[in-house]
Amino acid sequence: MKTHTTVRPRFISGLLLFIPLVLLSLTGCSTIDPRQVDVDLPSDMPEVKETNFDKPLADLGKMTQVYGKRVFIQGKDITDYTGLSTYGFGEIPRDITEMTKSALNAIGGNVVYIPYSPVYINNQMVTGYSNFQGKLIPDIVLSGGITEFDRGLETRGSNTDFGVTTNPFNVNRSWVPGDVISVDYNQENKDSLARITLDFNLLDFQTMAGVARMQTVNSINVYKAAAEKELGFTIFGPTFGLRGTVKKIQGRHAAIRLLVQASVLQIVGKYLHLPYWKLIPEMQPDQVVLDKIRQDFRNLSHADKIGEIQTCLYLKGYDVPVTGQMDADTQAALNSFKAQTGDSQAVHSDTELYVALWSSLGENMEQVVYRREMLARAFAADTPVKRVAAAPAKKAPAKTAERVASDRSGKPAKSAPKKEMRGEPTVKGPTAVAKAAPVTAPHAKETDRTAKSRDDAQDIAQVLRPHPILGNKSTAEAFINERRMAE
Repeated sequence: MKTHTTVRPRFISGLLLFIPLVLLSLTGCSTIDPRQVDVDLPSDMPEVKETNFDKPLADLGKMTQVYGKRVFIQGKDITDYTGLSTYGFGEIPRDITEMTKSALNAIGGNVVYIPYSPVYINNQMVTGYSNFQGKLIPDIVLSGGITEFDRGLETRGSNTDFGVTTNPFNVNRSWVPGDVISVDYNQENKDSLARITLDFNLLDFQTMAGVARMQTVNSINVYKAAAEKELGFTIFGPTFGLRGTVKKIQGRHAAIRLLVQASVLQIVGKYLHLPYWKLIPEMQPDQVVLDKIRQDFRNLSHADKIGEIQTCLYLKGYDVPVTGQMDADTQAALNSFKAQTGDSQAVHSDTELYVALWSSLGENMEQVVYRREMLARAFAADTPVKRVAAAPAKKAPAKTAERVASDRSGKPAKSAPKKEMRGEPTVKGPTAVAKAAPVTAPHAKETDRTAKSRDDAQDIAQVLRPHPILGNKSTAEAFINERRMAE
């Protein structure tokens, strides 16, 4: 009996060693050959870089067309002013000029981006390829840079650790190294916060002076987190365990791109006095823009104020005539708009009512663009004052376009409104089309003969050059084409 008991542990130990060898041999000789080493790499196709601000930037370009605003903007070098891009192991980029260029150029519409490249222009002039004639002159210059990079603003950690061990079992076997069963578990989490701040300022190109209140200071948070879990258990001596560790760091370069796009959207929208906050959900209105709109509206006469309100109502889809007089149709449209806002306290005065109407045009820009075209053609047609509400979308006569179009210097033509010539202030409200001078069209037969060949080439922005709808600046496209024709 003694001989039998001493042989059994040896047999079991040998069996335990034999089983892995059998399993290993079944996998095949090729898999255990050290020379047969291979690894598969995933192959990815190039992907278009898209961010949450790509669409808002494009919509800002549409908004410049809706409100009739135009700007030529040049960008300076936008770099890191903290020095951490060099001494912080490249955690943030040193130069974000190209990101800023991409954001400015993505707006489109009536925003024209002009690169700052004096070396390139100088080389072109030296080689004789080009000269400075015909080059666009910027209105404003965008300057700025990364001004803050705060690491480790906040670090938090949590840890969970517990273990369970049983009482010793009565195991009277010499080949069993232990007599207890235990389980251990550990979980640890850590996260930290960093913040990056970007400053933008606008400079007047002619004077190189800063444009008052035209600046943005925006920050973005960047997070880093690590988690670790460990599970261990012991069964009669042998210990087994499972462990997992993950570390995630938010891309700082991608975060800075979002910061640049948001800042460009804000600074351009603020300069052009547009309701750009409508393009980003849950964004608060810009008080600088609202103060400017209120001031422009208060400077208008009583009739002009009503005309501006009627213009906004028409662009929103209400069929009201732009007469400058409060009639039954206008009052009914105002009551309907107030009911839709749901906040009567916010529109208790004419100024606040106009601001609410003006800013709401950015909510449905496709409709506003269509109604804007109809309104422009109605003002270019004969006796438009009483017939704006039902005006068809038709081409403007060629002679009418010649009478109201401005000269190449951008100054109003001789057919400018008489009110402006008497020394009264020019209407510069966001809906300045209400002050467009009515133009009497020629007789129908003469119009058909002279305008038939030119109707297709007629542009709405050129028809109303002295008083473009919803703004006091001509469109960038018309301005560029005009300079090219002059050359």
